[in-house]
Formats: sequence, C-alpha cells, structure tokens
Amino acid sequence: MPTRAIAIVVVCCAALAALGVTLASPWEDAEGRSVVVTDDGGEALATVPLEGDTFAVSYRNSIYRTLAEERYEVRADGSYHLVQIAAEQLAVLEEYYGVPGAPSKAPENDRRRWVVPPDPAHPAVFTDLSIAATDRGERVLHVPGSEPVALWRLVEDSDPYLSIDIKENP
Repeated sequence: MPTRAIAIVVVCCAALAALGVTLASPWEDAEGRSVVVTDDGGEALATVPLEGDTFAVSYRNSIYRTLAEERYEVRADGSYHLVQIAAEQLAVLEEYYGVPGAPSKAPENDRRRWVVPPDPAHPAVFTDLSIAATDRGERVLHVPGSEPVALWRLVEDSDPYLSIDIKENP
C-alpha cells in the first residue's frame, strides 16, 4: 500500500475515533459472549464481556488459608473446562487438589506462584458452575480485559450460592 494511502487510512480512523465511532476488528471475539453470574433465583448479579476464551475464579482455600485459582477455557458450544489450577502455596496443589503432575513455577506476571494442569483422569467440564461465594472464601471472577469481580460481595453468607455460565450476547 503506498505511503499516502496509509496516511489517509490513519487520518480517517483517527477522525472516526474522535467522533466516538469504533470499527470492528477481525481479531475481536466474533461470538459476542459474556460470563454471567446469577443468584439461585436466576437474577443476573454480574455480566462480564468475554473477549477471548478464558476466565478464572480465585478463592481463599479453607484449609491452607491461602489464595488458589481455577482457570477455565471456553469451548465453542458455551461449555468450559478446567485447564489449569494455580496457587500461592505448593501444598494446595499437591495435597488439596492431589494432582498427579508436578506443579511448576508460574510465569513472572502471573497472579499466583505455582501452576499445574488438572488431573486428566477427572476432566471438569461445565455449562453452569454453582459455587458458594462466602466472605471466608473471598471468591473473585477474573476475565482478561476486565476488572476482577468480587463474587463474595454480591451475595450474603446466609445465601451464598451463585452460578457462573457463558451466554451469547443479544
């Protein structure tokens, strides 16, 4: 593409952006899905755009009193499966989860210190994940590109159950 044509495209895009117009990118998630958190009655408590195909739920482990995280990958059919478990302490992965493989040190920019794949003999696949989001467990939803959602603050300890699932955006 000639230099002049590139300059025209850049100027046009800048002008559109200044007017508040955004152009669809071929790299954006074509599915238009969100992670939706609902209470027991089905009322939406939080909806977070799913820009890619991953999300995580972290929590304070009740035995070791340290942070752990379950990381999921979303499939084309809207189901999601556990692909990695992460934790601050090795004991959470080795003893609490009892995974067969050895944990490894997490990458430098990771939220946790250790990571390991889940037990392949027991795949965890969900279309709707029901969890108890108590003040003690401090569960938090992490979706790349969005602020973390403190799930435990969305419900009362007297009725802490909520569901997480993937919905197509209207």
